[in-house]
Amino acid sequence: MSRSSYDVAVIGGGIHGAGALQAAAAAGYRAVLLEKNQLAHGTSSRSSKLIHGGLRYLETAQIALVHESLREREVLLRIAPDLVRRVPFYVPVYRETSRRPWQLRVGLSIYAILGGMMANARFNTVPRSEWPDLDGLETSGLQAIFRYWDAQTDDAALTQAVVGSARELGAGLLCPATFVSARRIDRGYRVAFRSEGRQDEIDCAALVNAAGPWANRILESIEPTPPRLDVDLVQGSHIVVRGEVRQGVYYTEAPRDRRAVFIMPWAGKTLVGTTESPFDGDPEDVRPLATEIDYLRETLARYFPLRDTEVLESFAGLRVLPRQDGSFFRRPRETIFFADDPREPRLITLYGGKLTAYRSSALKLLRRLRTVLPSRSAVADTATLPLVADRVL
Repeated sequence: MSRSSYDVAVIGGGIHGAGALQAAAAAGYRAVLLEKNQLAHGTSSRSSKLIHGGLRYLETAQIALVHESLREREVLLRIAPDLVRRVPFYVPVYRETSRRPWQLRVGLSIYAILGGMMANARFNTVPRSEWPDLDGLETSGLQAIFRYWDAQTDDAALTQAVVGSARELGAGLLCPATFVSARRIDRGYRVAFRSEGRQDEIDCAALVNAAGPWANRILESIEPTPPRLDVDLVQGSHIVVRGEVRQGVYYTEAPRDRRAVFIMPWAGKTLVGTTESPFDGDPEDVRPLATEIDYLRETLARYFPLRDTEVLESFAGLRVLPRQDGSFFRRPRETIFFADDPREPRLITLYGGKLTAYRSSALKLLRRLRTVLPSRSAVADTATLPLVADRVL
């Protein structure tokens, strides 16, 4: 039986699998991606659609993550202008808001410094005379409004564009292709998959498990059984309602528990999210809970009391967070790389990670694999490769 042979094989067609494929192809490696459904089928089409530094992660001292994300935001604004656009973010402060104006001013100052103090990294306060123009934002008890700049994207279209870029560099795409199993062979792995009603195999020097919430299930079908990280799956839900907030993204606090909730324009409507609910089940079955929908509608009504809160659409995705004590909010959000053998990693599983930082995560991944991969000459730099919407895949 003849088998195709690759330097790098990637399991999972979300944004991190797409990034790994593009980075490998740009570095000159023979690379292929396997996806069982369609690109961005899972969380990578069910996010908050934001390309941002993560202002709220300053509270948990994730300074490196915020700095990396702000740097990557600027890269994406430059290489994907049709997919990533800069938008204003508004932070309203009311009498009951948990973070006082001085705290927000300090946080936004640090955010601006980490963003390089460029004009678009700075912030200001919105004059009271402009408050009536902010989409009907509730002004009773309003003390101040801060404005800063981040970015928004179509997450699924961005994922597709990254894969399209990788394919132009020579990478392969097997989709739909269902991973069946893998076993360790000399200098790599042999991967079995099912596509178009038949089973086939490929060999690879390095295998990347970027299956997101399915990652540990993938590991159960690999021999010898590789180590795994204990994780929690955390559901994040969104609702879409009629009418669009036009001025930008509103960074609010949920009345119920003071968690951050974004209210933002999306496709001519308004998108509200997200939540953090523990999930235990088949990732294919993730759905917004009735309690989550009520929570988001309640938040929308608090800040925009004249808006229609009838839900036109709702969706939920899953975050993968390391299992540990404490709230979900305080757990690290960096991508975690878990290798079968730290000294000679032939299999690396990616856990967690942020949409904004997918490209830098992919470069870190390749650095970890470089010792087991053949010598190749780079053909492109992902920091300068244009990403184009509506590529034909």
